[in-house]
This record gives sequence, structure tokens and C-alpha cells, in this order.
Amino acid sequence: MESVETIKKILEEATLPPKPVKNDYRIGCVGSGFIMRDCHLVSYRNAGFNPVAIASRTKAHAEEVAQMHSIPIVFDTWQELVKDPHIEILDIAYPPDQQPEIVREAVKNPNIKGILCQKPIAMDLAGAREIAELGEKYGKKIAVNSNMRYDQSMRALKKLLDMKELGDIVIATIEMRAIPHWQTFLVEYDKLEIFGMGIHHVDSFRYLFGDPDAVTCVCRTDPRSKFPHVDGITQYTFHYDNGPLATSLDDVWAWPEDPCEKDIYIKWRVEGTEGMAEGTIGWPYYPDPVPSTLRFTSKNYPNQWIEPKWDKVWFPDAFEGTMAQLMIAINNDAEPEISAKDNIKTIACVEACYKSIAEKRTVEFKEMLS
Repeated sequence: MESVETIKKILEEATLPPKPVKNDYRIGCVGSGFIMRDCHLVSYRNAGFNPVAIASRTKAHAEEVAQMHSIPIVFDTWQELVKDPHIEILDIAYPPDQQPEIVREAVKNPNIKGILCQKPIAMDLAGAREIAELGEKYGKKIAVNSNMRYDQSMRALKKLLDMKELGDIVIATIEMRAIPHWQTFLVEYDKLEIFGMGIHHVDSFRYLFGDPDAVTCVCRTDPRSKFPHVDGITQYTFHYDNGPLATSLDDVWAWPEDPCEKDIYIKWRVEGTEGMAEGTIGWPYYPDPVPSTLRFTSKNYPNQWIEPKWDKVWFPDAFEGTMAQLMIAINNDAEPEISAKDNIKTIACVEACYKSIAEKRTVEFKEMLS
């Protein structure tokens, strides 16, 4: 058994993003909205990465972001950018229904070594499979920006689980009472919450516990979202044949608006036969830099809570990790940690949720992959 100080240090170091041996790949950025402007590019500059070009739907907006982040080249269109022979990594932050078209063109550029797709990688399983197949056909490393995997509390929790400190997992929960504010493109879709925000929790369950054996989901609409949609407030549970339940309540209503007081948060908890851990995700307080948290107690450390500390935050610091793992895959000619091929199963879990809603039943995961 490690000392308390040693295990705290182990968990704190587990939150650090991976460091690629080569990190100066020339990055071309598609998109100049909030996620690119305030998250991708901030984290890339902090990490010493090398964004060299940008394009967006509106050139003036791309020029503004290029000036903000010292990007030397602004293209009129993404079609021009993906053909540039100097680009080595393509970083996409566009609405998901438009992403497959961008990838289809980008893979034809022989100088592009890797592509970082935005989540969701596509709006259905067929689109996710197509992108993964394009990567294999053209020999490109394609990864997905499932950035909650690099939230500091999730990295530390994963390390704790790998160390078996909590024993066999009994139940895991995520509760979100928060309002995503940057995804205005969602008004174009009838699938709102699970594809927009819940996919982070779906993918985190897969990261932490593996693929589920079955999925149950219920939902209602969000009174704040006036456009037609299926899911605004959702509750979904992953069933595992070896015992654990993993369930998330995602409430993007969260606040009836003024004059009511706000009470927004994301918190999680994992209980096992030998211990339990709980924590919070700091994102709801953005732009205030509030780190996510973790504390745990176990039979190995009786009668106390152990609480590691870090000063990094999910937005924007986690975005360094998603790009770094793609660079490492390129360096080592290996599969990205969050590969397009692996992400097919995340989309399959999301689709299982919607199937469960539509058919009012528990859906076996194997149904989605058959």
C-alpha cells in the first residue's frame, strides 16, 4: 500500500496530458467558433503546438481568431485549407453533420498525417463508420475530441480504478445541472442533449468501465429550447453483466431563469466493494477557471478522505490532451487513444439511448453493432 502522500502524487500526475516527442506538426484549423477560439487554440498555444492556418464559414471571423492567436494564414474556405500541402494535422471544429464531408476531402491530401475530429464524430453510426474507414483506406490517423476523457478528475479516477483501489465497482453516477451555451448549431437537429452534451458522459463511462452490455434511457424535452427536439433532460443507465450500473442524469434545463437563483453543477460518484470516490467537474463555472475535484476513501486508508489537488481545468486545458494523443499516434505509427474506430462504439451507445427512448425498452448493446 502506498503512503497517503504518494498516492496523492500518483493521482495528481495522472491528470497531466501526455507529451509527444514531436509537437510542432503544422496544424490547420477548420472552424473559428467558441470551442476553437477559447479552447483548442488557447490550449495549443499553452502547450507549444503549431497552428499555422485557419478557415471558417465566415472569413472575417476566421481573421479575427487568427489575429487573436497569431495564426499566419487565413483561407477563404475549408476546401482550400485541406488542400494546402503544408498542413500535417487537420483540426476540425464544425457542426457534426458537416464533418464527414470535410474528412472525405482531407484524407486526399497526402501530406496530412492526422485528423482530429470534433465530437460527435458524426450524427449516426453510418457516418462514424465511414470516417473510420476513410482513415484506414488512406492511412491517416483519425482521432476524436472526446475531451472529457482528459478532464483532470476523470484522469485521476481512471488511475484509481486501474489501481483497483475501490475494489469491484458497484455503481457509478453522474449528475449534471448545467446549460451548454456554445452549441447554437443544435437547433438544426432534433437530437439535442445526448448528442450535444450527454455524449461526454456516455464516452466517459466507456473510458472508465468499458462497453455496456445494455442501455436504458428515458427523457423529456427542455422547456428552454423552443425548437422541436426529442431529448432535453435525459436519464440513461449502462448495464454491465459483471455487475456495475453506470447512470447519468443530464439536466440542461437546470435553471428557470431570473428571478430564480442559479444552482448549476456537474458531480460524479463511484462506489466499489473496497472504497468510493466522488468529485465535481469545474466546467459549469466557465469562464472562471475552477478545477475539477476528486476525493476518495478506501479500506486501505481507513477513516479518512484523500483529496489530490491540481490547478488545471477541463476548459481549455483538456484540449491539449486530445491533440497530444493524436501526435503521439503519428509519432509511433499507432492507433490514437481516442481513435475514430473506437469512437464508433461511443456513437453506438448514443444510438442505443435513442433507440431505448423510441421503443421504450432496454436495448442490448450488441443490437447496435450487428
